[in-house]
Amino acid sequence: MLMNVKEIVDNQRIYFKSGETKSYSFRKYALLQLKRNIEEYKNDISTALWKDLRKSEFEAYLTEIAVVTSEIGCALKNLKKWMKAERKSTPLISFPSSSKIVKEPYGVVLIISPWNYPFQLVMSPLIGAIAAGNCVVIKPSPSALATRNIMDVIISKSFDKRYIALINADNENTNLLLKEPFDYIMYTGGVEYGKNVMRAAAEYLTPVTLELGGKSPCIVDSDANLKVAARRIIWGKLLNCGQTCIAPDYLMVHTAVKSQLVKYLITEITNQFGDDAMLSPDYPRIINTAQYDRLVSLLKDGDIIEGGQTDDKQRYIAPTLLENVTLDSKTMQEEIFGPILPIIEFDTLTKAIDYINSNEKPLALYYFGESSKNANLVISTTSSGGACINDLIMQAANPNVPFGGIGNSGMGAYHGKYSFDTFSHSKAVIKTTTAFNIDMKFAPYKNKLSILSRVFK
Repeated sequence: MLMNVKEIVDNQRIYFKSGETKSYSFRKYALLQLKRNIEEYKNDISTALWKDLRKSEFEAYLTEIAVVTSEIGCALKNLKKWMKAERKSTPLISFPSSSKIVKEPYGVVLIISPWNYPFQLVMSPLIGAIAAGNCVVIKPSPSALATRNIMDVIISKSFDKRYIALINADNENTNLLLKEPFDYIMYTGGVEYGKNVMRAAAEYLTPVTLELGGKSPCIVDSDANLKVAARRIIWGKLLNCGQTCIAPDYLMVHTAVKSQLVKYLITEITNQFGDDAMLSPDYPRIINTAQYDRLVSLLKDGDIIEGGQTDDKQRYIAPTLLENVTLDSKTMQEEIFGPILPIIEFDTLTKAIDYINSNEKPLALYYFGESSKNANLVISTTSSGGACINDLIMQAANPNVPFGGIGNSGMGAYHGKYSFDTFSHSKAVIKTTTAFNIDMKFAPYKNKLSILSRVFK
């Protein structure tokens, strides 16, 4: 498979240098072509997501297809404005000049995507790369095979390989792929392999965006609306069976409301997925045996309040609440990425904040409480990629705000215009008239220093 990767990259570089991808009309046509083929194959995409993750048609549309078509719509609506040079003020010392920022594409970019949202996490960054005028090599996860196959059909039908190419590679071959000199790399996935991507990029001083993960906390304070909190927490945690990088990874609950919240959480599991979630058409499955086995081992790290049932054949793990989990257990040290929610008690908000700050910076942080003062305290004294107050996941659903990590949870951001900016280099352009010269900057400099100091005051 990788025998022709160098050829693909070289051909894309030649094609990019032709300037074909840079015009507004070309970018617009490419986005429209992608949109048309996604709409044509949307039923096949939904079927593939069911095969890979057992996502319901509704969840497949909500979290994958609709997100992508919305991103394309946003790009098509705003592309001309995004591409327009930005006029900037010019200091007196540069007179008689004018200044602007020109957005130019990087060139040939690599997008490496994971298996948990296998369609969205390929297509969303691809839209930004196309809008910015780049050529793109896509490396989807081999774990979501059905979705990868239908994306291969869509990409092949939409684009010439000299422009956009999807490459089927396992993890070993991905290492070989990273040896190619790309102009930009975007990686979404785990922290450890993210470090590998960054090391490979450093060889060519290639800029990167890393969308990683980590342990995203969810705080439920003593004055929270517990029914609302429980409903939203169960939905956000069990979306895609917990295989979401911004799902709440652990729940910090004020001691005064813990028992009541647990009751509401259990009720909500039943409300949303019935008496037996294994029979629910809306409850997905774990992607593969390796992930399933890892998650089953975590069930031993605490006392099961609710759930804990498993089925090896279906790779099913019931929605599970854990308590009495020690802070040094694997459940609290590694990202869970599944339908297991450990519950930790706190008696003061300061202690909850201190615990969060003692760990790596998370991709997301959630706070439930009615006090604006306390909500602002949490937001202002913690650091995270994004945050929600009294809700979950919504920070990633708004294309008008950036989505990205910080520290161990990643670097860079995308969605909407932020995707366009991520895949564009901001080039400063200064234009100076030749009609006359200001002699002050030219030698000889004798008797000019006092004038210069006044200019800079």
